Amino acid sequence: MTTVAAPGISTTAAALRRLYFARFVFAIVWAGVTFTIAAELNPLVVALFVLYPLIDVAAAIIDARSSRSLGSSTLLQVNVAVSMLAAVGLAVAGASGIPAVLRVWGAWAVVAGLVQLIVGVTRRQLGGQWPMIISGGLSVLAGGSFFVAASAQSPMLTNAIGYAIPGAIFFLIAAIRLGRAAKGN
Repeated sequence: MTTVAAPGISTTAAALRRLYFARFVFAIVWAGVTFTIAAELNPLVVALFVLYPLIDVAAAIIDARSSRSLGSSTLLQVNVAVSMLAAVGLAVAGASGIPAVLRVWGAWAVVAGLVQLIVGVTRRQLGGQWPMIISGGLSVLAGGSFFVAASAQSPMLTNAIGYAIPGAIFFLIAAIRLGRAAKGN
């Protein structure tokens, strides 16, 4: 029976590995570009903040299709809905200023982090998921910090942008760790 399951797991692991590498690259590039232009809130910065959860939507859809056998598709569908709402919320919040953007970003980070944490826990049989579990937990904590930052005297987007970097690193670690499962070991 394990010989039948192994090809499914290795195929899923290979697909998730590619997805995690892509998410790593996107997050690093996004953070670099956004850091360079986010001195103040302008339409381009708002568009970049909207783009991030939209990429999360696309990634969750790819993830759900790649990992149907792992039983996490419902949670990934929740993530799609949450990230779509975040993208719309960020577009609207962009007209209200940095505190509003930080509050929406924070709410999204908390909910998406919880979903990521649960998905990582439910995929233990796949292996290589501890970085996703840790990343999900840190996302919840970071989301709370964005709410606090929104109330600061002079709120800035810097920490919200920096949030993408640890997430990217955890995606890279998870992709590397999935290499063994992708090879069928």
